Amino acid sequence: MALRNIFKEGDPILRRKARPVEKIDDRLLTLLDDMRETMIKADGVGLAAPQVGVSKRAVIIKPDPDSDEIVEMINPVVSEKTGVQVGVEGCLSIDPSKNCKVARPNRLKIEYTDRSGQTHSEYAVGFKARVICHETDHLDGILFIDREFKK
Repeated sequence: MALRNIFKEGDPILRRKARPVEKIDDRLLTLLDDMRETMIKADGVGLAAPQVGVSKRAVIIKPDPDSDEIVEMINPVVSEKTGVQVGVEGCLSIDPSKNCKVARPNRLKIEYTDRSGQTHSEYAVGFKARVICHETDHLDGILFIDREFKK
């Protein structure tokens, strides 16, 4: 495993739609391992491949900030969004002075593949739903500051 540089706001890769992962190979597994180490070192709760300069649809999240559990999601697809939660968000790619309130669904369905190739379909609520939305937005070139809640 190795630490990777986290790309910052202004880098074009953060505004591009990431490419789907075609196959799970050693290169992807190394990327996921490196993302895990990088996120932990940066004290984050999520990291998307574009944030480390790789245009692939892969994210890792900490579904609970008080737990050591980390979930890897390859080609994640969010659906069935319900409810609304408004909360302050930050991002490892954006200056902390730009943290702002963002409205996200309170509940969603997420489908993804894990590193072993197994597919998952599950519901997420609250904090986990927020982090999933934030990280999957990165895969579409969207930053949380684009969704600032202004009410």
